[in-house]
Amino acid sequence: MSHEAAGVPTTRNDEDRQDNVPQDGDDVQDVHDVQQGEAGDAAGSEDPDERPEARLARAVQVAEQALIEFEIAVETFRVEVENFSRLHHQKLGPMYARLDELDALIAEARAARTGDPEDERKAREARAVVMPMPGVDELFHDWMDTDGLSPEAAAMLTDQPVRPPKRVRPSEEARRLYRELARRAHPDLAQDEVERQRRDEFIARVNGAYGRGDVELLKELVSEWEAGPVQPPAPLSESEELYARLEWLSRRKELLTVLAKELEDGAIGSMLRMAPDDPDQLLEDIAEQLLGEVSRREAELAEMVR
Repeated sequence: MSHEAAGVPTTRNDEDRQDNVPQDGDDVQDVHDVQQGEAGDAAGSEDPDERPEARLARAVQVAEQALIEFEIAVETFRVEVENFSRLHHQKLGPMYARLDELDALIAEARAARTGDPEDERKAREARAVVMPMPGVDELFHDWMDTDGLSPEAAAMLTDQPVRPPKRVRPSEEARRLYRELARRAHPDLAQDEVERQRRDEFIARVNGAYGRGDVELLKELVSEWEAGPVQPPAPLSESEELYARLEWLSRRKELLTVLAKELEDGAIGSMLRMAPDDPDQLLEDIAEQLLGEVSRREAELAEMVR
């Protein structure tokens, strides 16, 4: 049985707008628009004798930065959705279970009082909701990710304590360090496959530290990246390769747009969109309302069985 958090004030989350997943009306340019707009305007003021490949290379750089900022926004929101989902289950799950049990007890008391077949049917349905049979998706939810077992699953299998996230949104310092690392070490800035693999592995560690809100580890990763090998600037590619690069950036942005929409349209994403500036407070607000619902149902049940 679902229990909506009725009465939660609907507000906009205005904190650090650049970290929020872009909405339908947000000004997020397609990489082709970037090429034709910003880069095209800049090229118009350049020496007309400049090589076309040079202007196209600048367009690729602008498109790369636009895509990186978009990826940062999507990943930031994904972490908030994931952490909110876990904390929501951890803090509010027992309250929802108690409400389901009270609904079943009230329905059974009403059926026992009236003997009405319809009330008896409703009582059976209410009781069936209390302990539903989990589906396959629920059984394996959050146990597997792109890297294999999730931290929670690995901890369970090794008899280690599971460490839930401390809060929905990592601290401002963690977010600042994450943005710095993502912008400097992003795989899309790699000039060859070896460098891309190095950056992929590094960013995976950055994402893990950010998801846990581990500021100290993020600081260590900053130092590690600064001490890493300095990549020599790559020569300009030929125009055909640059156009192919722009096409790849465009396809990548389309995939991210689909992911962003899935996050926003999900149940947890929808709740976060109506959260106040501090999404952690939203959990407290919902918990308070659920406690009130529990009290009202307990009073109703006591009245019926008196």
